[in-house]
Amino acid sequence: MYENDTSLPLKLFQNFDQHVQREWMARNWTISLYGVGLYVAFIYFGTEYMKNRKPMDLRRVMAVWNFALAVFSIMGSATVIPEFFRALNQSNGFHHTVCAPCNDVSHASVVWGYLFCMSKMAELVDTVFIVLRKRKLIFLHWYHHITVLLYCFYSYSDEISTARWFIVVNFFIHSLMYSYYGLRSVGIWVPRVIAMAITILQLSQMVVGVTVNGYAIKAKLTGAECAVSHHHLTLAAIMYASYFILFAHFFRKVYFAQGKRKVM
Repeated sequence: MYENDTSLPLKLFQNFDQHVQREWMARNWTISLYGVGLYVAFIYFGTEYMKNRKPMDLRRVMAVWNFALAVFSIMGSATVIPEFFRALNQSNGFHHTVCAPCNDVSHASVVWGYLFCMSKMAELVDTVFIVLRKRKLIFLHWYHHITVLLYCFYSYSDEISTARWFIVVNFFIHSLMYSYYGLRSVGIWVPRVIAMAITILQLSQMVVGVTVNGYAIKAKLTGAECAVSHHHLTLAAIMYASYFILFAHFFRKVYFAQGKRKVM
């Protein structure tokens, strides 16, 4: 499907071998555990190191980092979203996007799916800025980073069909979120309603995740073909449900509770 795709990712990564990467990830997904270990260690020791020191001024570095992730997410979105909607608009489109094997997507989307997974390791750097700037590090932030990283590395080799939705929605929201962070990093004022809208979109992402997983579970229980195991569905459903609860609490606390405090 889409064999004549000539998009930029295809040109840059035409030698990417999906099968080799799947086999490598199946053997080495536990690398993510080491990444998480270093991440947790940095949070603890970094916080201790900064305890009696002044917050670092990292605005320029943060601006470069946030805009780089924004561009990355925009490029990913530009590749996977059009193909996703083509699949969604065909007959039985919703079921296809949730349950069909991922072997019918373009090479470019395959590459961006891999890059999406790898980016979850890079996104741990977000926390470095929080610690070194001595900003409040909330549970939602580090829990979200850790569980997304582990799930992406663990599930990658199985090419779960529901990943279409997870990748498309996450790329789109991160395009907006990191653009917002980038603008804030260079001192550009952004209306509070924009930040609220991004948080609402994040909440919506969790609703989508729960809905997609619920549909896939129902499909399998009724005997329909769905290219994702009960095991992965259970993990993803728990993960997205917990995210929804935490993001809903965050949204209420930041935008509606009295005595609001900056958390980023």
